[in-house]
Amino acid sequence: MRKLAEVAYEGIDEEEKYKAIIDKVYEACFKEEDLYNYKIYVSIILSNEEYIKEINAKYRNIDKVTDVLSFPMFEKNEIENAKAEEEVLGDIIVCIPRVKEQAKEYGHGFDREFAYMLVHGFYHLMGYDHMEEEEKKAMREKEENVLKKIGFERDEAKNEI
Repeated sequence: MRKLAEVAYEGIDEEEKYKAIIDKVYEACFKEEDLYNYKIYVSIILSNEEYIKEINAKYRNIDKVTDVLSFPMFEKNEIENAKAEEEVLGDIIVCIPRVKEQAKEYGHGFDREFAYMLVHGFYHLMGYDHMEEEEKKAMREKEENVLKKIGFERDEAKNEI
């Protein structure tokens, strides 16, 4: 399998389980969006609450913890041009403690919530957003389609790797 994601850790311990889920999610995302045969990859930082709060304050002027941040390197219409070189599609930061909290809050397993955060971040890198209802619907359909293909249907607590 080719490199789809470069993973770094900031304030949390490295776990093989995280990498397995990342690989599974991004293989599905890249195939779904016809990016798999190109040298594009995603940069992922798995973080603690302090780190993501600092980045959220610095780049978004929001001084609070969040679950996921995405920083695309291309506009939606530029992604096609990026396929020619080895390029990073963008950076995604996922706050692991928030993923754990939200999994409990929403009544499903950690793996499903983590997979959702990764897919959600990916579609932000692809130029999707959820500020307007129509955009939100399109993004959610794409997210749920990928999650279903890899066995992480909504509200399925049993979907643990």
